[in-house]
Amino acid sequence: MFLLRNRYVMVAIAAAALFGGIAVLRVNAGAAQEAASASPAPAVAVEVATVANQTITDWHDYSGRLEAVDQVEIRPLVSGTLTAVHFTDGSLVKKGDELFTIDPRPYQAAVDHAKALVAAAQARVAYTASDLARGGRLLASNAIAKRDYEEKRNASRGAAADLQAAKATLEASLLDLEHTRILAPIAGRVSRAEVTAGNVVAAGAGSTPLTSLVSVSRIYASFDVDEQSFLKFVNPARTSGSAGAPIFLGLANEDDYPRPGKLASVDNQLDTSSGTIRVRAVFDNADGTLVPGLYARIRLGGGAPHHAVLVDEKAIGTDQNKRFVVVVDDNNKTAYREVRLGASQKGWAVVETGLKAGERIVVNGLQRIRPGDMVTPKPALAATDPRLAVWDGAAQASAPGDNS
Repeated sequence: MFLLRNRYVMVAIAAAALFGGIAVLRVNAGAAQEAASASPAPAVAVEVATVANQTITDWHDYSGRLEAVDQVEIRPLVSGTLTAVHFTDGSLVKKGDELFTIDPRPYQAAVDHAKALVAAAQARVAYTASDLARGGRLLASNAIAKRDYEEKRNASRGAAADLQAAKATLEASLLDLEHTRILAPIAGRVSRAEVTAGNVVAAGAGSTPLTSLVSVSRIYASFDVDEQSFLKFVNPARTSGSAGAPIFLGLANEDDYPRPGKLASVDNQLDTSSGTIRVRAVFDNADGTLVPGLYARIRLGGGAPHHAVLVDEKAIGTDQNKRFVVVVDDNNKTAYREVRLGASQKGWAVVETGLKAGERIVVNGLQRIRPGDMVTPKPALAATDPRLAVWDGAAQASAPGDNS
C-alpha cells in the first residue's frame, strides 16, 4: 500500500514537470515572436535616380507615303512609226534628253512643202506690190480707172494674207517635225518603255503613254494629321507663312528619322469621317534613294522647344487608369506619387504634373516595395541615355530623339 502511494506521487511529480516545461517553451516562443515583430524589416535595395529638368520638343509620329513632286506621262504629239528608244528602263535622265524618235520623213516633207508655199506667196506679194505702185502712178496721171487701181490694191492685200497663211503652215509643219523627237520635259527617273521601236503610235491625250517620268531631286511625303495637332501647331505655321514645326522622315528600314524636311502644303478641308487633314512635307532627295510610293514614317515637332521633367518609363507604375511613381525622401523612405504624363520621348516619359526636378524616384524595384518602406538606394543607370538617370541630378542633356 505504501509502495502504491509512492508510485502515484512520482507520476504526479513527472506530470507537473512536463506541463511546466511546455509552459516555459510557450513563454519563450511568445517572447521571441514579440522580439521579431519589434525589430524593423531590412531595407530593400532599389535603383534610384534624381529627376532632371530637360529642354525638349514634343514629337508626334505619323505614317504616310512618298509622292513625286513632278510626274509626267509621256505621250506622242504626232502620229507615226516609232523608230528609236533612247533610254534604259529605270534610268535617270536630264531635262531635254531625247527619249523616243518618231519617223520624221513625212513631217520633213510637209516642212519642205510649206517652205515652197511661203516662197510662192512671197513672190506674189512682191509682184502685187510693184503692180500696185505702178497703178498708183497711172492713176495720178488719169491713165487708168480708179476701179482698176482698187483691184490691184486688193490683189496686193490678198497676196500679203496668203503669205501669212503660208508662214503659219510652215510653223505648224516645223512644230510637227520637232515633235518627232520626244524629249524629257523634266529631270528625273524614267519608267520602262511601254511601246517599242517599230510600232505605230497615235497623237492625242487618249493615246497610250509611251512611258512615265518622275522627278527625284525633291520628294513629297503625304500624311494625315489629327484635328488637335492641326489646330495646335500645323495651322498657325501655315497662316504665318513660315516653315513651321520641324519635320523628319524615316523609311521602313531605318531606326531613326535622319532626313529633315519642311512643311509644303495643307489640304483645304478636314475629312469629317476620319477627323484628319492631309498634310504634305517636302524632302531633299539628291541621292535618289527616296522612291514615290514608299512607306514613310514622319516625325512632326509640336511647337518650340520647352522645359519638361523626363523620367525613365521603367519608373512609371500603373494603378488602374492612374500613373504613379515612387518617391524616395531624404530619410530613404518611399511614398506613392500620382503623375500625369505627356508625350513619350523615345523611352522617356514626360511628366506634366506630380513631380519636379531634384526629387528622387525608384527606377528599378517597384515590385519589391510598398509606400512607406525603407529602402537602400543605389544609383540607376539608364539604358537609353545614362546622363538623364543621374545620381546627383547635376547633368543636363537633350532629350533622346530631340533634334532641337
